[in-house]
Amino acid sequence: MSTPQSNQNTSKEGRILLAIRAFQNGQFSSIRAAARAYDVPRSTLTTRLQGRTARADSTPNNQKLTPTEESTLVEWILFMDQRGLPLQATTVQQMANLLLAEQLKSTSTTLSTVSKC
Repeated sequence: MSTPQSNQNTSKEGRILLAIRAFQNGQFSSIRAAARAYDVPRSTLTTRLQGRTARADSTPNNQKLTPTEESTLVEWILFMDQRGLPLQATTVQQMANLLLAEQLKSTSTTLSTVSKC
């Protein structure tokens, strides 16, 4: 069940998308008018029209694992739990560090191959 906050965010995001579409279709002569009509912040509408993505849709800068690595790690945790072997946080951290080490190894191999060309 979703929280009231997430419902508000979804509703606001929907209104922003509708305002963008209406402005791009020429239904409004200004961004300010579109923002007022759809009850969304003008600054948000302006930045979205300039191409910025929503914060919820962007990848955090501090995310170290790829989505595939992250989902694989989650699957492994759930697999171990189903077998009656719950993992300690340090074990999960070690596995994540192994994934990161492999990621760095493959990146450095690719870079050295490219530099030789």
